Amino acid sequence: MDCIGLKFISKKIHMKTIKIFSIATLLFIAGTVSAQQISSAELQVTGLTCSMCSQATEKSLKTLDFIESIKPDLNKNTFMIEFKDQKPVNMDLIKKKVQDAGFSIGNLVAVINFNNTNVNEDGLAVAGPNAYKFLNAKSKVLNGNVKVSVVDKNFISGPAFKKKAAQVAADSYTSGYELINGKRTRVYHVSI
Repeated sequence: MDCIGLKFISKKIHMKTIKIFSIATLLFIAGTVSAQQISSAELQVTGLTCSMCSQATEKSLKTLDFIESIKPDLNKNTFMIEFKDQKPVNMDLIKKKVQDAGFSIGNLVAVINFNNTNVNEDGLAVAGPNAYKFLNAKSKVLNGNVKVSVVDKNFISGPAFKKKAAQVAADSYTSGYELINGKRTRVYHVSI
């Protein structure tokens, strides 16, 4: 085979590689865009007694790279949080930042955009990077924006958690983890 023939074959292989890479990239981007996304949350913080406490909590939360904006409401001790598009939200980090500021979470209600997410007969749904155990929804498909209350330990008051733990017959509720596809996975327990 001559030089011209080898260059032609090499160019053809190169173009095919570029085409495959382009298709793979588009599929990855499409999968990322269609994945579940937590868009906003209303966070109630307990223990706030003044505007300085609120400012300390807000400052601590603003260090999280997935938070777009925070609007405090001093009358209700709540923070309306908007999250950045296409950034995974870690609710445990939100809890940690509130605790680092010296306070605790009284309630966390998040708005999650689900995209044909199946909730199995046990109430488990895996959506994007997060796993959720729905305490009051089983065997259904979630689509669109769904408002959920996180009812895990340290996301609600201690007495409310103890009461809920007596009602929920899942080991994952007290530990926060469950074996999913052979992997120990963080599961957020939520109610619609």
